[in-house]
Amino acid sequence: MFVVSRTSSIPAGESMQQRQGMSARSIVCDIHTRVCAPGAEFRLKASFEASTRRIALFGPSGSGKSLTLMALAGLLTPRQGRIEVRGRTFFDSKAKVNVPARRRNVGMLFQDYALFPHLSVYDNIAFGLKPAFGPLKQDHRARVDELLELCGLSGQARQRPAQISGGQRQRTALARALATGPDLLLLDEPFTALDQPLRERMRAELFTILERFDIPMVMVSHDLDDVDHFAQTLVVFGHGRVLDVIDYESRRKTESARSILDPLFLSAQNRD
Repeated sequence: MFVVSRTSSIPAGESMQQRQGMSARSIVCDIHTRVCAPGAEFRLKASFEASTRRIALFGPSGSGKSLTLMALAGLLTPRQGRIEVRGRTFFDSKAKVNVPARRRNVGMLFQDYALFPHLSVYDNIAFGLKPAFGPLKQDHRARVDELLELCGLSGQARQRPAQISGGQRQRTALARALATGPDLLLLDEPFTALDQPLRERMRAELFTILERFDIPMVMVSHDLDDVDHFAQTLVVFGHGRVLDVIDYESRRKTESARSILDPLFLSAQNRD
């Protein structure tokens, strides 16, 4: 049984001062770029800072949320600006810093999960830990076994993605993202492919796993239920730029989710 709470626990042995010091340098993102396609151009101006551990990028489809997530991951290089995550500079156009994606230690869960269809659940999870030559190290095998058990996948370890359910595929992708011990977890519409009852269950499971690993998270979503379940800081996107940055957790104490999110979504659709 999963217990869901909107409050984060502090692991034993970690002081409040240590936690506050870590939170203070969570994420700084101030980037400008443009993405061109035949006959079209999209301009992105994403500027926000957050000191909380659960950040939601919220807004209509096509407003720049996923492009911002890709920039954080290192899969998109902005034309100018700066990205800092937990005190590490990932990108700084003035200083000519651009840390490659493979060295950012960021885990990413894609919307379609992007599992390797020819690999088993076990090998999908172990993919980022495997050396170029030779078998997995013993501690890496233990890590994969731990994640299989934590995500309820021990019985599916030797099956391939086509042989397991949608929820199991999502948990496999999440376990793979967690396997390398990332400093930041990025989630791009993680529940879109699931039906409503399974979405509710997977939200609870993901929340519990995030609490267990104590990893900062940035989630892209335009689903009000996803935002309400996870967000501490809400970054509102519209027409390729950040419109508002909101302390969602504080406002939620006195306001309903609908009274906060509905006007923001409508405004993001209409503002030029």
